[in-house]
Amino acid sequence: MRFRNRDIDPKKLIYFAAVIEHGSFRKAARALNVTQPALSTSMSRFESELGLKLVRRGPLGVTLTPIGDLLYSHSRMIRDEIQLAGRNLFEASALESSTIKFGCIPSLSCNIVPAALAHWRESHSEPTLRVVDAVQFDLLNALLRHEIDLFVGFTENYNLLDGLRQRVLFRDRLWVVARPGHRLFSEEKLTLSSLAIYPWVFLPSGPFNMSYEDTLEKVGARLEEGSIVCDSIAMLKALIMCSDHLGLMPAHAIQNELEDRRLQQLPLTIPAFSRSIAVFMRAEHEFDKPSRDLIDAIQSKGIALAGGAV
Repeated sequence: MRFRNRDIDPKKLIYFAAVIEHGSFRKAARALNVTQPALSTSMSRFESELGLKLVRRGPLGVTLTPIGDLLYSHSRMIRDEIQLAGRNLFEASALESSTIKFGCIPSLSCNIVPAALAHWRESHSEPTLRVVDAVQFDLLNALLRHEIDLFVGFTENYNLLDGLRQRVLFRDRLWVVARPGHRLFSEEKLTLSSLAIYPWVFLPSGPFNMSYEDTLEKVGARLEEGSIVCDSIAMLKALIMCSDHLGLMPAHAIQNELEDRRLQQLPLTIPAFSRSIAVFMRAEHEFDKPSRDLIDAIQSKGIALAGGAV
């Protein structure tokens, strides 16, 4: 069969996803609250309209063809987006006036944001606050999908998408961090090239900003060992503490580890890793006073703990 380029009915995509996930037309029909003959006829017409064979029917149920497997991945995402839209509409109507949905990048979740939230809560006892920490790319998607109202992240090497706006809050600096006793602390003259022979661990940079490896190479530290990309800041810290791995962290994110001598900053400054921290929001979103005060609290604590005013 040959693909016929025509509009695809979203409802049939949802039906198709249900058939695959339940493994049979009988179970899928029950879940969709339709009759089995009607579902089977709908899927046969769908294949005919597309000019493609999507599933193979057998005594043990249905199996995907290679082209059906490709379409299933899109069908599942479309189904999930429709369900998300319904959930967001329900939550927005039920919690519109009482909930602030907020996100931040992992390095800010260690000290700056918790300190800001504690200070903010002293004067705002009513609103419910839902907080998520995630890498910037995931926060961006959550913002565009209305899963959060705002997030705090970094601005350098980042292209702001249409429909979003930002407000810079403070300046932050990343330092090269290692475990105490690392051989680099005994070098008489520490250089960028000294860093290249050791393995590194990074938080994900995301597709919209330059990778840390690329930035290090631009300033002269061409990495020789394979690096590890890790979503968890706790795991990143633990890996640096128990090995010769190096990492990039702001001092405020490792304040406790520095005080306990579990981590140590290398005496080397890399200007390329000074960055602006901003709050990102949808252009049309209007903030009430609790939300504005939350942003102001994060800015105040950021300036105090990161040591960098705008």
